[in-house]
Amino acid sequence: MFAIHYYENKVYVFNHATENVPSVDETIRIKGRNGKVLNVEQKGEQKYFVFIEFEKVIDKSKIDPRDLKKKRR
Repeated sequence: MFAIHYYENKVYVFNHATENVPSVDETIRIKGRNGKVLNVEQKGEQKYFVFIEFEKVIDKSKIDPRDLKKKRR
């Protein structure tokens, strides 16, 4: 078992005990968000730091409500 610690922009996100270590450029899903592994560092015999970048979330409050309405003919 390995202890995997996930970080995004130097901010601690999540840790997980698992039997496989993610590789660089692998797509992963954490807390309902898709992300991509940027870097993996081994900090001990069974401890890894994984640096990820999540996909950007679009803020729905900034979308123009006229674009969401059904167009009439």
